[in-house]
Amino acid sequence: MINKEKFRKNCIQRLKEFNRPNVYLLDKKVCNWLYFYIKKSRYRVVMLYIPLKIEINLSNLIKKLRMDGVMVLVPFMEGKSFRLVKYRLPIKLKKFGVKEPNISNNFYKRIDLAVVPIVGMDNSFRRVGFGKGFYDRFFMRSGDIIEQVFFVGRRSCVYPKIITDDYDVEGHLYITPKQVLNKKQLNRLKYSEFRLPIRRRYDRRDFNIYSNSYFRRVG
Repeated sequence: MINKEKFRKNCIQRLKEFNRPNVYLLDKKVCNWLYFYIKKSRYRVVMLYIPLKIEINLSNLIKKLRMDGVMVLVPFMEGKSFRLVKYRLPIKLKKFGVKEPNISNNFYKRIDLAVVPIVGMDNSFRRVGFGKGFYDRFFMRSGDIIEQVFFVGRRSCVYPKIITDDYDVEGHLYITPKQVLNKKQLNRLKYSEFRLPIRRRYDRRDFNIYSNSYFRRVG
């Protein structure tokens, strides 16, 4: 019987094997969808992350949001957890290969959206990460100040039964290059991997993070 650890190893292996030459374009798709949601919802304070090699690269999204006046927060490692600091240059390489800005004052106000990298999740919409527990400890301490949690990943990896624990981070959306999955859609499906069409009222090209065009409705 599969458990969380076996599922985690399987998902991580699939991510490591995912070495397509167009990975930049796949990451760009996820960034464009994030930018769409952030602008549509008028979020002003957003928690992002500085990516590891197998995580969605948010560098261009961070740059665009800062130009738009959105406050971008990123994790700053402390012991077995992290605290949030404002994103600013220069970025330095730290423990576990994590890149971080220089230390700054804590941020304790309300956060509109937290974008969290995952390797997979189960059908309770709870996160399976790398197994270090950094995000779990942070959300146990500060989860009440976060309005929305979006999961992101390069490949969809979902187990159809509950294998996570109550303390694992729970999300609202799961965004990959091929799908945007919410809890209602998840409850209708029985498979360990999803390939859903994205139902949209807007053209994603209008929310490209490399353009200044926002919410033009298409017929």
